Amino acid sequence: MTLWWAIALVCAGCYALKLAGLAAPRRVLDHPVMSRFAELVPVALLAALIAVQMFTEHGEIHLDPARTAGLGAAVVALLLRAPFLVVLAAAALITALVRVLLG
Repeated sequence: MTLWWAIALVCAGCYALKLAGLAAPRRVLDHPVMSRFAELVPVALLAALIAVQMFTEHGEIHLDPARTAGLGAAVVALLLRAPFLVVLAAAALITALVRVLLG
């Protein structure tokens, strides 16, 4: 039952945060620091999600060569300005090849 209370509390907090953003005055939202913050936060959160998914397994640090090679392929494709689907396909292909080769 404690888990459900925690979920309800997190939901209420998310709603309150969203409501605070909608109620914020326009001059606060148009401030250059706030604009820059709003641009960078999603990138930082996505990078953190990728890091957690890449280098952990069952809550412990784990380096998987196949996932690391796939991430490397995705980075190279991004640096070459490849379209998003090409980036995904390259990462999946390299990950699969490394898994087949290394067993």
